[in-house]
Amino acid sequence: MRTIDHPISVAPMMQRTDRHFRYMMRCISKHTLLWTEMVTAKAVIHGDRDYLLGYDAAEHPIVLQLGGDDPTEMAEAARIAQDWGYDEVNINVGCPSDRVKNGNFGACLMLQPERVIRCVEAMAKAVDIPVTVKHRIGVDEKDQYEDMYDFVTQVANAGGCQRFTVHARKAWLQGLSPKENRTIPPLRYDEVWRLKQELPELVIEINGGIKTIDEVCEHLEHVDAVMLGRAAYDTPYMFAEVDQRLYGSEAPIKTRQEVVEEMITYLDERRANDPNFKMHHATRHITNLFAGQRGARRWRRHISENHHLAGATSVVLSEALALMPE
Repeated sequence: MRTIDHPISVAPMMQRTDRHFRYMMRCISKHTLLWTEMVTAKAVIHGDRDYLLGYDAAEHPIVLQLGGDDPTEMAEAARIAQDWGYDEVNINVGCPSDRVKNGNFGACLMLQPERVIRCVEAMAKAVDIPVTVKHRIGVDEKDQYEDMYDFVTQVANAGGCQRFTVHARKAWLQGLSPKENRTIPPLRYDEVWRLKQELPELVIEINGGIKTIDEVCEHLEHVDAVMLGRAAYDTPYMFAEVDQRLYGSEAPIKTRQEVVEEMITYLDERRANDPNFKMHHATRHITNLFAGQRGARRWRRHISENHHLAGATSVVLSEALALMPE
């Protein structure tokens, strides 16, 4: 089964990695692997698929992340993902939120490898696209390297999954919020590097606390791929150098202004073709495009004060851009 070979990806983030943010990221980098927000298998099967699964063709390559623990439902959701043209489908075995835990998926599934195996097997039989797993180093007291190694080898040996994205922190299912679980448990990069060293036949991707492309390159000395989350959202333009540095592209790096101009065209098309589209659904993701640049506060303020107004159009971005220094 084909595994997408991409050395860098943008992590699935709730309320962040929707289709509008992904389109902006694709304007910045043509090759970075993009992920959806997590969607439950039940929602994919029974919900509004246009809303949940819709994307622009420009977003490829793109991964749909699924939440669930029922093999039959996960297989059906994977089939739907393939029918919609997704390049990969991923099982969430890393989220520590109470809502996810109460649904018996996310990080708590690391304590139930046999259930993950059944889901992977069912999904792999249902589709031709890669089925992958995103998980933590460990959960609660079951957090030794050997525990993670056993989990990965059990899932991999069962067949159907050859790519594992490892958040290099353990998860506490009690006592820490999802936000705290992203910052308080210490990072243990060396254990993810060791996992790749001891399981060279698998594709191992590392995630957690990585903030720059230089750091990405350092990790790529030890693993196959690197995933960035909050840093990608807070400073998205740093991905402008990814295609040249990691993919050998000779295409010129786009300026921030060129990205804005592409987004203006995209916003106009969305507004013309989607009666439910509101400008702030997309422009809220663009406020960090000039992070760290002179005039960034002015850029953010103009968008924030105007994009939610009735009848707001892409002119909001044009006006904000005009306020920026040359």
